[in-house]
Amino acid sequence: MTDETRPSNTPSTPTTASAPHVLRVLVADDNPVIRAGLTAVLSAADDLTVVAEAEDGNAACEAALRHRPDVILLDVRMPGVDGMAALPHLVRVAPVMMLTYSDETDLVQEAVRLGAGGYLVHGEFTTPQLIEAVRDVGRGRPHFTPTATNALLEHVRGHATAHTRPKLHALPRDFPPKTLSQLQPSVGQSSQSRFQLSSREAEIMNLIASGMTNQQIAAVCFISEKTVKNHINRIFAKLHSTTRAQATAKWLGVA
Repeated sequence: MTDETRPSNTPSTPTTASAPHVLRVLVADDNPVIRAGLTAVLSAADDLTVVAEAEDGNAACEAALRHRPDVILLDVRMPGVDGMAALPHLVRVAPVMMLTYSDETDLVQEAVRLGAGGYLVHGEFTTPQLIEAVRDVGRGRPHFTPTATNALLEHVRGHATAHTRPKLHALPRDFPPKTLSQLQPSVGQSSQSRFQLSSREAEIMNLIASGMTNQQIAAVCFISEKTVKNHINRIFAKLHSTTRAQATAKWLGVA
């Protein structure tokens, strides 16, 4: 048999597509049924894997340091060390998304203040939405279900109103005015006109003045953080400011 006709014993190597980056997830919930369900759902996705489970905040911190996950799903109410107490420690390790039945406005606002990158309330999302939310938070994109979003909007509106409410003066004798043009515009309206900000830029400037971070602004405005940064760059240019403090002072008319 010649070399040309001799069969080759070397198997051909199939060409395979590169595997997707797999996000490693830590699930922390005191209910073992919920933990098992989440683990099964997330592990079924090609790009997600659950590397550890924890039954309370203390165990979650230990597991996070040991396994170094890419995303942490954290319940709020757990025995011993609860989710809110563990949250400031966990966000130093990986992005954290609260996944809970607790939908109180104060809890949502506090979770965001402590660094949570998302807040999902059970019953307000489907399995595909949960998987996409985990992916989003792993990529640094905030994700909130409707109840959590409403809590953030309530927080923003309250702070924006407190910061932009004009000082009250004694009413003139001829009040009410004969025409609307005689009314004193609010701080936000006058500042928007003075600095020639668009409606969206004025909205974001109000959120900046209320003390919100770029991530929080992105969440309540349903835009990406990159878009928020682009708006802020234009706002700072129009206000001739280089910091949030300078821009806020000018916006509120105290600079």
